[in-house]
Amino acid sequence: MLLSDKVIFLTGGSMGIGFECARKYAEAGARVIVVANDAASLDATARQLGPAHEGILCDVSTPADVEAAIQQALDRYGRIDAIHNNAGIATPSKPLHLTTEDEWQRLFDVNLKGIYLTTRYGLAALQASRGCILNTSSLVGEIGQENHAAYTATKGAVNSLTKSMALDYAPFHIRVNAVAPAAVWTPMLRQWNSEQEHAAAMEAYLQHIHPLGYCPEGDVIADAGVFLLSEKARFITGCILQVSGGAELGYRSVLKYQ
Repeated sequence: MLLSDKVIFLTGGSMGIGFECARKYAEAGARVIVVANDAASLDATARQLGPAHEGILCDVSTPADVEAAIQQALDRYGRIDAIHNNAGIATPSKPLHLTTEDEWQRLFDVNLKGIYLTTRYGLAALQASRGCILNTSSLVGEIGQENHAAYTATKGAVNSLTKSMALDYAPFHIRVNAVAPAAVWTPMLRQWNSEQEHAAAMEAYLQHIHPLGYCPEGDVIADAGVFLLSEKARFITGCILQVSGGAELGYRSVLKYQ
């Protein structure tokens, strides 16, 4: 029960990696406020977690929504011990010159402005609890990815932002870290893979990019999140923790997938 009685404000917590985090945090003893912009999945997640937890419909790129969600969490629980900024979008998958201005803006509004807003409205609560912040980044923010320039730019920015926030908030005893997956089997990735012309070869490729031999489910990211939000990580801040199965290491042969 590494998170016993902690109150965790989790954005993007109703699907994929976020849902796995919500489930693991609850299992570890936390009370979880799941924030999401999809009413159906939010309702399903809230029902699965149970009445000790809260679901809040919210667009993390909208200041009034985030301010209201933070206040609703405080009204119910009286404090917030951690904010996990997991909400994010990955589309479009294009090179930069083909990315429209609206697509660019939406990526930055969700993936970065969301972190700004939860920090702006939640910092006082974290100061009171000497809490922590966790940001969901991506390995591509460090190594890049073809045909995905705007998305990788947001994740590179998340990494830099995490380190600067760690310095800014250390005097308040607030730790700030990030977790950086490579590929993770989520409903979105499985749907995308099924639509590929050579789906079996693509699935094999996604397994192969991880030297540990497989593409994981979201629970491996959630387990890392439990650690980083717990007292076991009490002297860790400014860390971009790669939970990637070694995908960033060295050159590997891709001939068998060509």
